[in-house]
Amino acid sequence: MKLLVKFNLIFFLFFGSGLALVGWGADQFLRENARAQVIQQAELMMEAARAMRTYTTEQVKPLLEYRLTHSEKFLPQTVPAYGATTTFDFLRKKYPAYTYREATLNPTNLRDRAEDWEADIINYFRNNPGKAELMGERDTPTGRSLYLSHPLAVSAPACLECHNTPEHAPKSVLATYGSANGFGWKLHEIVGAQIVAVPMSVPIAIADRAFRSLLVYLAAIFLVTILVIDAALVFIVIRPIGTLASMADRVSKGEADLPELPVKGRDEVAALTASFNRMFVSLSKALKLLEE
Repeated sequence: MKLLVKFNLIFFLFFGSGLALVGWGADQFLRENARAQVIQQAELMMEAARAMRTYTTEQVKPLLEYRLTHSEKFLPQTVPAYGATTTFDFLRKKYPAYTYREATLNPTNLRDRAEDWEADIINYFRNNPGKAELMGERDTPTGRSLYLSHPLAVSAPACLECHNTPEHAPKSVLATYGSANGFGWKLHEIVGAQIVAVPMSVPIAIADRAFRSLLVYLAAIFLVTILVIDAALVFIVIRPIGTLASMADRVSKGEADLPELPVKGRDEVAALTASFNRMFVSLSKALKLLEE
């Protein structure tokens, strides 16, 4: 096997292993970075929902309180959950894969009834009352999605005005939603969960494209490096050694009238050439003495 082939096999083995290791690390880093971006989006959406709930409670509801108490028609704009959910419904017209839900096991408005996977989240909070947040991933028809959820509990007695029993509920609520749902809640009971869902497909796709580009660049650098090293080996090591081998072969066949090889540099190959020249000169002198 040629010396250059041996060197190339060693280079490919070590450089290839390093390339694979760097590629694996880069892929993990890019995917973690993409997931961190998704989490940041989910947290931002959750805080926006909280802000909307606070705005409804502190700004909208006081303005509509009089109409609410003197009207037979229920005004859902006074409900914080309605304000937050409706706001995000407008957002979903442009970004349909982003969702915000205030899913409830026993809601007054049936559009808030928890789906099976949402009910699992609510039951998790009910079974773990000390937990304030749950995050996870799930597959959806549009791709992988990350969800962030917080528990919804009956935190104030005022909430029970509409959710205790039908007999105590405002007539406007009964007229709008009926008496079959949304009752029987208890103070401090976890009845639902705020759930934000953010698609992971776009950040992951960006991470995958960046990973492929990185691999292309690394592979190009690897090939250029191999070519440069091969060229250096040929001119610095292989060609001088080949010249030495050729001259040694000619000497072994009895050719004595040969010029000395030029010595270039002070490296090991140059030292080997100089040593060969001395040996060749000594051998030539010894042969001439024998002939005399």
